Amino acid sequence: MKLTQFKFDLPLNLIAQNPAKKREDSRMMVVHRKTGQIEDKHFRDILEYFNDKDVFVINNTKVFPARMYGRKEKTGAKIEVFLLRELNKPNRLWDVIVDPARKIRVGNKLYFGDADELVAEVIDNTTSRGRTIRFLWDGDDDSFKAQLEALGETPLPRYIKRKPDEEDRERYQTVYAKHEGAVAAPTAGLHFSKELIKRCEIKGIRFAEITLHTGLGTFRPIEVEDLSKHKMDAEYYQVDETASKIVNKAKETGHHVCSIGTTTMRALETSFTAQKLLKPSEGWTNTFIHPPYDFNVADSLVTNFHLPKTSLLIMTCAFAGYDLTMEAYKKAIKDKYRFFSYGDAMLIL
Repeated sequence: MKLTQFKFDLPLNLIAQNPAKKREDSRMMVVHRKTGQIEDKHFRDILEYFNDKDVFVINNTKVFPARMYGRKEKTGAKIEVFLLRELNKPNRLWDVIVDPARKIRVGNKLYFGDADELVAEVIDNTTSRGRTIRFLWDGDDDSFKAQLEALGETPLPRYIKRKPDEEDRERYQTVYAKHEGAVAAPTAGLHFSKELIKRCEIKGIRFAEITLHTGLGTFRPIEVEDLSKHKMDAEYYQVDETASKIVNKAKETGHHVCSIGTTTMRALETSFTAQKLLKPSEGWTNTFIHPPYDFNVADSLVTNFHLPKTSLLIMTCAFAGYDLTMEAYKKAIKDKYRFFSYGDAMLIL
């Protein structure tokens, strides 16, 4: 398929700027692949579609405050530094994106905080806007992490046209986040509250946890018309033995396995056996799922409403079918569903 097939007109006022007052009160469109039926529900109604011994697979990655603002030495020019990943803990080496990049050269020092609490040195160029920097910090890991927490801000996507606040520290994070390493939230999971998870567990639904640290590559614009030529940035993932056993028992006994989010689905589709069972593994995945594609592990998917021509929309079309997905999106726009990270949910059965 071609990239232009995934273009549609999205009114900007439908891109959610704030989270719903309560996580589970988000709207949820339910799409039935076999019949083509589309229902309008709320996320708290997800319990109606799953039963005892069904499994929700969740991504327990944790977002860290990746966006920082510093000053260039001598000139004092304001520089945005977006932390991507830590390369070398003892040496405080990080891959980052800087803006404006033209002002930042190897050897420059950057100062963060009103009293220059943190200093970094640029040691390499990686891409046009990418740099490798070394933080100059003599303290231990805990004090360094605390400094990043204090000086960094929640990395809300650019299409949210406001500064992040204290509420975002909590709401741009799933309630089950554990392992820090993501620069973007696995947004399908944002709809779960602790109370809703408890209600699921009371009904007998099991949760299997995997980890995929969402990077900016998930949202990078696709610049090729031929989707088979698009290359995803690699993201770290881990599927452990516990999650594999929970998922495989459900599959072997005829129960449903629901992937909560596209990041979870990418991890599942990176780690399966010839018998279409889940296997323990970890590493880096650049799996790009586009139609046509035969899914191997999950038989249902929870996802948000995505922007045009994105890898997230393309994966959704691969799972639900192109025509049905685009019909659902047409209805979502007509009925004013909220789009993207803080937006509403779609359950595909």
